[in-house]
This record gives sequence, C-alpha cells and structure tokens, in this order.
Amino acid sequence: MTTTDIEIAAIRKLVDTVTHAQNNELPDEFLKLFRADAIWTTGGGKRLYGIDEIAAFTRQVLPGGMAGMSVAFELEHVLFIRPDVAAVKLRQIYQTPDGPDIGTPLWILAKEDGQWRLTACQNMAAPDDELETSGRPIFAPAS
Repeated sequence: MTTTDIEIAAIRKLVDTVTHAQNNELPDEFLKLFRADAIWTTGGGKRLYGIDEIAAFTRQVLPGGMAGMSVAFELEHVLFIRPDVAAVKLRQIYQTPDGPDIGTPLWILAKEDGQWRLTACQNMAAPDDELETSGRPIFAPAS
C-alpha cells in the first residue's frame, strides 16, 4: 500500500465519521473533526468562523435536523496540495421525504498530530442534473 493509499484511507475514515455523526445526530462526534480555527460554510451560505461558531450552529441544528432523512457522502477526488493538506471533493446525497437532494461539498483538510482535520469547508447544492449521473465512476485520485 502506498503512502497516498494510506492517506486516502484515512480521509475516507474522516468522511465516514462525518456521515455517522450527521445520521445519528451526534454533534460532539462531528465537532471533534475540526481544527479550532476552521471555516465552515453551510449549504445555506451561512459562514462560520472558528470552532465556537461551528459548535453553536451545529448544536442548534443537528439534534432533530436529520428527522426523516439520511445522508451519504461519496468521495469523488482528493488533491494533495502538500502531504499534510488536501482538497477533498465530495458528492453529498440527502435522502429526504421529498426525494434525494444532492450537494457538492469541498473540504480542505489539514493533517495535525497524525489526524486529518476539517479546516476550510464549503457545502453547496449540485446542478439539477447531478442526480442523473449516479453510477458514474466516483473516485479518481490525483496523479
């Protein structure tokens, strides 16, 4: 297994933890994944600076926020900017009572003390035709 494979596996683990925390409405599990000075932009465009703002928002919306829904994240691409900094492109699929809602987050991760941390992240909606492209090859590692 190459170093890149090991790092991608660790990033997949972080993505899986985000998925678990959101689906099970576990704010503390979600918040431990951030750097203290992280930037988070919600799908609605709310900009949050630092763990205190991210925590206040998360603790307000996550409990009860997933009622009747679930989310899955598909790792689409990882670009290692440096060995300890990665741009991670995801496909986010919310299953809602009204049908799927697709997002296309970009997460910048930094590796600190051997752990990848959410550092600068932006969630955004995907084009309406994105749902029709499911089944395409999802992950293409950077060369």
